[in-house]
Amino acid sequence: MPSALGVSMPSPQPLRPFRVPRWRWTDCCGAPASAGAVAAGGGSPGAQAPSRQYPPPAPAVSPVAGLIDLHVHCAPDIFGRALDDVDAARLARDRGMEGFVIKGHTLVTADRAWLAGRQVAGVKAYGGVALNGAVGGLNAEAVEWMARVQGSLGRVVWFPTFDADHHVRHFRNGPRGISVLDEAGQVLPAARAVLSACARHRLVVATGHLGATEALAVARAAREEGCDRISITHALLEVPGLSLEQMREAAALGAKLELAAVGLLMGPEAHLAWMREWRRVAAGEMARAVRQIGAAHFHLSTDLGQAGNPNPADGYALLVEALLGEGVSREEIRLMGHEVPGTLLLG
Repeated sequence: MPSALGVSMPSPQPLRPFRVPRWRWTDCCGAPASAGAVAAGGGSPGAQAPSRQYPPPAPAVSPVAGLIDLHVHCAPDIFGRALDDVDAARLARDRGMEGFVIKGHTLVTADRAWLAGRQVAGVKAYGGVALNGAVGGLNAEAVEWMARVQGSLGRVVWFPTFDADHHVRHFRNGPRGISVLDEAGQVLPAARAVLSACARHRLVVATGHLGATEALAVARAAREEGCDRISITHALLEVPGLSLEQMREAAALGAKLELAAVGLLMGPEAHLAWMREWRRVAAGEMARAVRQIGAAHFHLSTDLGQAGNPNPADGYALLVEALLGEGVSREEIRLMGHEVPGTLLLG
């Protein structure tokens, strides 16, 4: 299959479910001793060697070969990250991935993507900008300058994330955050200016941590302003918290719905305290949405890279395996993990 991002890579092998084999003692130590030998050693005749379990070897074919991750967190950052940009690029390359997007909540990442690409050949790194307070909020100039960074690798514009009014109110982080709608529910002129800049530079408009109503309003306004690359950020997570009907509405507008691996790890039993504030999104819930709306309307990502979480490549493999286990086909995985994100990034 040709590369969605223009990277010269060998054709990926068909995806296979990444299943843990049931290992036995005989798998590593040969056949069990004969009954006579057991008896001679003091054991009872016919006794079998005890069964033992081991971690599986690496799969013969990477579960994420040829796939693209539009949502990776790396260092340097203000939050704890498990790996830096170059580490992420090497890991993606070694797992056979085609590309990934570096996301930061406070910093432009287009320049970092350029540097990562200079260090690691064989995988494509992209960046973007999140419109939080650090860059002036709904600031069209921040978008303009990000798009002009050398290499033209700044491809994604996230509407406010941690500073979004919906996020702040939902998690009770403060009285107010950055709004994108006026009191009448209309998209603010500053937000439309951002969308106009995205249309001129053919950038991906990602809805960040807006609420469901806001995300749909931004998607509609994006189409009105001429944007044809729209992503509803981790659509099934409680932020933004779209219903099935709202996801259908977003799909009808041409927006793609992000399925994020991090959702599998969240919930009250999560291993990290901050993740217990979010509800878990089970693989079955993701698979049902894919069946009811259609795989062509989704793209896969991880939203991983945080310290204490699986690295993005391993998290991506976890997501792929979980969806395959819920009946999503390999062809649908390829569509959501390769064609759709590749089209979002480069058209």
